Amino acid sequence: MKSDMYERLTLLADGAKYDVSCSSSGVSRKNKNNGLGNSQSFGICHTWAADGRCISLMKLLMTNNCIYNCAYCVNRAENDIPRASLSPEEIASLTMEFYRRNYIEGLFLSSAIEKSADQTMERMYQVLHLLRNVHNFNGYIHIKVIPGSQEDLVQRCGLLADRMSVNMELPSKRSLSLLAPQKDLDKILNPIKQISRDIIYNRDDRKYLTHTPKFVPAGQSTQVIIGATPDTDRKILSVSEKLYSQYQLKRVYYSAYVPVNEGPNLPSLWAKPPMLREHRLYQADWLLRFYGFTVSELFSNANENMDIEMDPKLSWALGHLEYFPLEINRAPYSMLIRVPGIGDISAKKIIAERRVRSLDFEGLKRTGCVLKKAQHFVLAKGKYYGQKLEADVLRKVLADKPAVQQISIWG
Repeated sequence: MKSDMYERLTLLADGAKYDVSCSSSGVSRKNKNNGLGNSQSFGICHTWAADGRCISLMKLLMTNNCIYNCAYCVNRAENDIPRASLSPEEIASLTMEFYRRNYIEGLFLSSAIEKSADQTMERMYQVLHLLRNVHNFNGYIHIKVIPGSQEDLVQRCGLLADRMSVNMELPSKRSLSLLAPQKDLDKILNPIKQISRDIIYNRDDRKYLTHTPKFVPAGQSTQVIIGATPDTDRKILSVSEKLYSQYQLKRVYYSAYVPVNEGPNLPSLWAKPPMLREHRLYQADWLLRFYGFTVSELFSNANENMDIEMDPKLSWALGHLEYFPLEINRAPYSMLIRVPGIGDISAKKIIAERRVRSLDFEGLKRTGCVLKKAQHFVLAKGKYYGQKLEADVLRKVLADKPAVQQISIWG
């Protein structure tokens, strides 16, 4: 690789590290026409397949030249940093060469807005066109949609990409006006709505026209920055809940803000990223997507932020002791998965086993649940094996070790 290309690639790969909204896709784009690559069971970024195998990627920006001046972004227009760009032909060539050397299994492509949203999106389409139609590459491709670009460009890209994502970055109009006044929440939501609508239309078309090309078969995702503004956990998760219910997003990613710029509306450069808060948001997000919880349930009291000392399911259970202890031999699946320490797999094992015989405490152990937590919230054949069922007592027993960082760097 020529030194100039290496330097640009280094800059643009480093610039993409703040974008976390990528994961293995679950898409099934099979190799065809003697092409290269196969995205079945593959993904992008450093993620893991179901068998524990680490999956590699090429993750980079097309350019870090940006006309926007978002306060939180290292690539903002005011920053005096080295700038670089790669042409669509160079990105396509790099992807193919890295794939042939078994360095990567897919491409994650994002970009700063160099001249306009349409110009940037058109260049991203050229990358997709070259890879799919010229190089016959059938591996996984995830691209960032540039808010404000024309619907036709989004549509054309969606027919070639496996996954698309539109980064919300900040969860409210107030936060955007504070840190990214050139961005507009409606312009961010418009492509999210379009992609959701077109996925549904495409799914219907394929019922009757089997040769219709798939549109974004791995769905769409987004990213929200945590800790750059005073937005509460309730506000952030309410946005996520709306995105899941109204636009069927596959995933909302939460990114603890890493201070890279100074500014009157930003945390100090010496503030630590709120990593534990990010972790709690991911736990709560899991409850929203797979466990039937709602945001109103997770924040049923006056608190606007989650309890940093314990996971959100445990926190909910301690606030609703009227539902416990639960008899594991009679409780429905929907309630079993709400018991701290009992997850989806354990709940299904409990239901399967109790069809044959009633479960006692030893039988509960065999299901693989986390007994340290679960024993305080269940009965097994009418017997209770936990501590006294009082919130203050259980909190002392089950709370995590004292957190060394605050839930929010805003205090």
